[in-house]
This record gives sequence, structure tokens and C-alpha cells, in this order.
Amino acid sequence: MSSSEEEQAGWGSPAESEPRWPASLAVIAAVGLYLVLPGSLTVWLGPRWLVSSLEVVLVVSLTVVSPRRISAESRRLRVVAIVLIALINLANVVTLGHLIDALLYSSRIGGRTLVYASLPVWLTNVVVFALWYWELDRGGPSARLQQYHRQPDFLFPQMSVPQAAPLGWSPKFLDYLYTSFTNATAFSPTDTMPLTAWAKLLMMIQSFASLLTVALVVSRAVNILN
Repeated sequence: MSSSEEEQAGWGSPAESEPRWPASLAVIAAVGLYLVLPGSLTVWLGPRWLVSSLEVVLVVSLTVVSPRRISAESRRLRVVAIVLIALINLANVVTLGHLIDALLYSSRIGGRTLVYASLPVWLTNVVVFALWYWELDRGGPSARLQQYHRQPDFLFPQMSVPQAAPLGWSPKFLDYLYTSFTNATAFSPTDTMPLTAWAKLLMMIQSFASLLTVALVVSRAVNILN
């Protein structure tokens, strides 16, 4: 084994497979959050059912081809998964833009409605970035199952203190969801550190979107209370 392979193999022991259902459940949650938004905030993307239906078709396709677990042979499905995440991200960014526009300039939508609508947007922000982190770290979930994979993009506490984790521990979707939630809440990394440029950029974008949403919503809420 070369020194490069030794370095790559040292970042956690790969598992044989990883369950798909947590990520699929997150996608379904994102679709549900999109459907509960006021219709006035989703008109920029056309009929709301169109985006939701496309997201459902993609997640069903992934589930049918690989119903229960992700294996090393699932790498060919990665393009479909990335398209799905990008679609959810696009829908949320456009909705956030419309929400910001309505918060600042619109008088047609009630202030309380806008404040309530910000919660699904913020939660979708958490879900979609968790999906990005999970799909891109070390080349994706299927790449992480290979014996040798590239160096990690995130440094989890269990990687710094191996004795605090079970033998052969590797991050699962819940670990990335927690990372996304804490980053969106604290507007900065907490216990999991980004190591690569793209990881730092994604966390910065997520923090900015979360901060923007919270700041504008709090401002509008203060106006409502007054």
C-alpha cells in the first residue's frame, strides 16, 4: 500500500453499505415543506405541483433502483441524486428570494403569513445542505464505502478522538443533518469543521442564507408586534 493509500485509509474504516431511507425521508420532508408554503411565494417557479412532482419522481427512481441501502455499486446513481438535491436547492433559493422581496416591498401578503412562511424555508435550508454535505463528502456515500477514498471534507469529533466512537465508525446522514442544523443555527461551524474549500464555501453560503432569513423575519416580526 502506498503512503497516499495509507493516508486515505486512515480516515475511518469504510462500511459495507449505508441505509438510504434517512436521505429519502429528508427529501420527502423538503417536498412537504415546499407544499405548505403560501402559493404566492412559489409562483416564480411555475405551478407548485410541477416542482414537487419532479422531486418525487427522482427520489422514487433512486428508491426503486436501490431500495434499502447504498452500496459501492450505486455510484452510477450519483448524478440523479445530485440533480435532485440541486432541484430542491433551486426551489428553496427562489422561494427565499421571493420571501425577501415580499418582506421588504410587498403589502399584498400579510406580515404574519410571511413570518410563518419563513420556517419552512429555513428548515428546507437545513435539509438541503445536509443532503449536499452527505452527497459530496469524500466523493459521496458510495465512494465512502470503497476501501480507499480521498481525504475527508469534514472533520467530525469521532475522527479526532477515535476511542470515543465504535470501531469502524464513519459518518452517516444524521451526522451531516446535525452539522447542517448547527451551522444554520449558530451561523458558523460548531463541533464539525470544514476541511476543503468547497466545504467551507457551502457552509458559508448556508450561514448567510440562514442569517438573512432570520434577520429579516425578526425585523418584520418586530413591526407586527409594534
